[in-house]
Formats: sequence, structure tokens, C-alpha cells
Amino acid sequence: MTATAERVADAGANQEAVPVRRTAEQVVSVLAMVAATSFLGGFTAVMNGLEEATFAESGLPAMLGLQELSSADSYHLASTLAAWFGFTLIAVLLLSAAGLLTLRRRPRRRDTGWWFLAAGLVCLFGSQLILYPVAFIFFVSAGLLALRPVAPRSVS
Repeated sequence: MTATAERVADAGANQEAVPVRRTAEQVVSVLAMVAATSFLGGFTAVMNGLEEATFAESGLPAMLGLQELSSADSYHLASTLAAWFGFTLIAVLLLSAAGLLTLRRRPRRRDTGWWFLAAGLVCLFGSQLILYPVAFIFFVSAGLLALRPVAPRSVS
């Protein structure tokens, strides 16, 4: 082997030996997934468990904009919102899971942050701008992936 080929082979072996940890990004994204599940999934679970009479007693007084409508119309609108939140939750969790999988398999790549950016945007617009704090957590994870430096690969 030539000296150049040996250096290239050694560099390839050293690249794999240097571990890269993206623990902060993983923790932040899992925290965002838990928050999205608790808020979006919580509202969906509560609304799916309520009947129309129970909603008229307890749920309707808490919803400010629906009080002008009849009880049946407000129940229908709240159920539709719960279904939309459930769909949004599934999309957010799928995007986040894809981001976590990519992050664990290739921690050096910075373009993994696009998955978390997409999850944050889906959370933001899918919740109709209500869950902007949760979406911000996803944006923090994407920003950490894009801006946080990774330990340089050793070539020697």
C-alpha cells in the first residue's frame, strides 16, 4: 500500500472511533414530543370521552367562543377540533420519530434539524397557533442541530 492509501484507511478508522453525542438535542426533542402528546393528546382524549350532555354542562362553559352557538353545534365543533388535534399529534410524532432515528444513526449531519423544524411547524399550524411554546421547543432542537458545533474528526 502507498502512504496515501494507508493514511486514508487510518482516517476512516479514526472517524468511526470518535463518538458524537447529541444528547441535548435528543432530550429537547423528546421533551417537545411529551409536551405535544400531553396537550394535543389530552384534549383529544377528553373530547372523545365526553358525551354531548356532559359537554354542555362542563366543557361548554370553558370554551369562550362557542357559547353563542347551540349545544349541539358547539359539541360538533369541539369534536372536530379534537379530531384535528389528534391528526396533528400523529403527524408531529411521526416527524419527530423520523428526526430522532436520523439523529441516532447519523449524529454528525446537521440536516437532521429539518425533521424537527417540520415537526415544530406542524405543531404550530396544526394547533392553530395555540401551542407555540411547544413548537418553540421543536425549533430549539432544530436550532441546536444546525448551530451547535460537532467535535472535529481526527485525521491522524
